[in-house]
Amino acid sequence: MAYCNWGNTSELNLRYHDEEWGVPLHDDRGQFEFLMMEVMQCGLNWNMMILKREIFRSCFDNFEYDKIAAYDESDIERIMNTEGMIRSRRKIEAVINNAQCFRKICEEFGTFSEYLWAYSEGKTILYNKHGDGYIPVSNGLSDRISKDLKKRGFKFLGTVTIYSHLQACGIICDHGSDCPGYRYIVENYPTVEKRRYLEKGISYFGRTD
Repeated sequence: MAYCNWGNTSELNLRYHDEEWGVPLHDDRGQFEFLMMEVMQCGLNWNMMILKREIFRSCFDNFEYDKIAAYDESDIERIMNTEGMIRSRRKIEAVINNAQCFRKICEEFGTFSEYLWAYSEGKTILYNKHGDGYIPVSNGLSDRISKDLKKRGFKFLGTVTIYSHLQACGIICDHGSDCPGYRYIVENYPTVEKRRYLEKGISYFGRTD
């Protein structure tokens, strides 16, 4: 379970790994929360995001994207002045911008989840060798989604960030094959096996295949 050992780094990470990470997610509020936590993480570490999660929820109305889409300058100042908040105006503005773009996708596709899960035809992808710990930081699928979201106006959602989101929301299962989380997903959700080498543009920390 080498890859999943990160879940043991703290009690909060353990709960996140065991209860949320990789479990197929079809709730739009949850999708938006995961995506925007990835936005806030850019240049930082995930453990900090988990520790500050309740602060984020407080600042951003529990990630209710309809409310966030209507935020104005006073909301930006309120968030910037919140104790413990990451004081990056660019990231805060990106969250507001992304909420507006998120709503447009919902209007076009019915839900954001319908839009995103269409890329895997509603199934969790099991790439060969990923379960053994050969995990990339991005691949062809995350490239395609990232490029489309950028065309739609989203910010701070590059291919590496999107790959992390696909792991988190269960579109890609990257639990170790000996992890209980892997067995739970395979036994309870529709999955599809794919060859990782068929995904163009796979990146492993500075190396692209």
